[in-house]
Amino acid sequence: MANPGPGNSITLRVAAPSSFTATSEIAAAVAAAGAAVTALDVTESHHDTIVVDVTCNTTGEEHAEEVKKALNALDGVTVQHVSDRTFLMHLGGKLEVVPKVPLRNRDDLSRAYTPGVARVCLAIAEDPAAARNLTVKRNTVAVVTDGSAVLGLGNIGPAAALPVMEGKAALFKQFANVDAWPVCLDTQDTEEIIRTVKLLAPVFGGVNLEDIAAPRCFEIEARLREELDIPVFHDDQHGTAIVTLAALVNALRVVDKKIADVRIVVSGVGAAGSAIIQLLKAQGAQHIIAAGRSGAIHAGESYNDQHRTWIAENTNVEGFSGTLHEALVGADVFIGVSAPNILGEEQVASMADDAIVFAMANPTPEVDPSIASKHAAVVATGRSDFPNQINNVLAFPGLFRGLLDAGASDITPDMLVAAAEAIAKRVADDELNASYIIPSIFDPHVTADVATAVANAAHAAAQSNAAQSTAAVPAAAH
Repeated sequence: MANPGPGNSITLRVAAPSSFTATSEIAAAVAAAGAAVTALDVTESHHDTIVVDVTCNTTGEEHAEEVKKALNALDGVTVQHVSDRTFLMHLGGKLEVVPKVPLRNRDDLSRAYTPGVARVCLAIAEDPAAARNLTVKRNTVAVVTDGSAVLGLGNIGPAAALPVMEGKAALFKQFANVDAWPVCLDTQDTEEIIRTVKLLAPVFGGVNLEDIAAPRCFEIEARLREELDIPVFHDDQHGTAIVTLAALVNALRVVDKKIADVRIVVSGVGAAGSAIIQLLKAQGAQHIIAAGRSGAIHAGESYNDQHRTWIAENTNVEGFSGTLHEALVGADVFIGVSAPNILGEEQVASMADDAIVFAMANPTPEVDPSIASKHAAVVATGRSDFPNQINNVLAFPGLFRGLLDAGASDITPDMLVAAAEAIAKRVADDELNASYIIPSIFDPHVTADVATAVANAAHAAAQSNAAQSTAAVPAAAH
């Protein structure tokens, strides 16, 4: 049975006979039903009854019903109402638009709107680059999806994807003070998506592509990067790769191994897996085997997908063609961005001594972390209820903060590596251990450190490009 978690938190309003033991009996009944009590408040007290709000974490709707029945079974106790706290949080959406400037009188209105605003419009018409400083473009990111690959839910469409995009926008604001807005497109046609984002681009300083299925996501990102003058970032690819690299850097420190020496097996060759492999190779990884549903990707086979073709040409130098389980024998590192419960204890036990296991499928990882930890030296997941949560929130807010601050127009591998290194360095030498290889997403310094590192990398790239452009100009033209 899954563990109770805050994603399935409920509040039950309970009427009970007034007594000194009423609240303790209610709490005991909830706990006996397998839920985790997180709050208990007496909201009304009368001469013969009390009304108690008891908040608890459950495993889902069926479990919530069991908790309700357990309370109703108590003598004289009635559950009056059950509230799903997750749905309540989403009621009416999680975002709002708030003016940054006061509109107190006609003077303010004349400068914020007509007639004064016309002067700003004309300044931008004369110099379009001025929009970066004189409009929301300076601090605004579009969170774009087509709803085709949402979390682990699959192709649920743009409307059903909206709560996730709202959440992403809220994280941008909370962690990096970036104003982000959901853009959920009612099309899954590659050309339509590209055209629509290009038409919307004048408003935004960056584009965060989200939950778009592979392989279309690759072409969409590549084309938009080529055709727009603002940074375009597919978080499912590069955000995951950044945080994975950061965690691996520190995990290798724990087990005292070098990235160039270790044998790495990656399960999943979609958007995240492909980006992880590219970034690991950029950091010097030499021995990588990637496995899809049908086994290891290798040069001895032809692939219709250009990304699998690239993986076949740039990894698995020994030409291994077996299964994922066979590939794991003697491997130092397992990185999973694939499917739940595809590994058992036997497979983890077959890995090298001091093995590293990153089982990042959500919500159910590739292997039970408690089982993996019996044999692996370091275990990480994508979940918040286990140590070492590999979470993209560590990367994307600071990354875009740095890009916007630097006025960057593109994203380079150096910027991704800089972000990963900044995250890894937040774990000090005296803090580093097998259960703490990655900082908390609530570490107040992570976003600022990532932003600074990315901005510095962006400035360095701009200076390098400027120097190359100057060098390319014939001497007579100077």
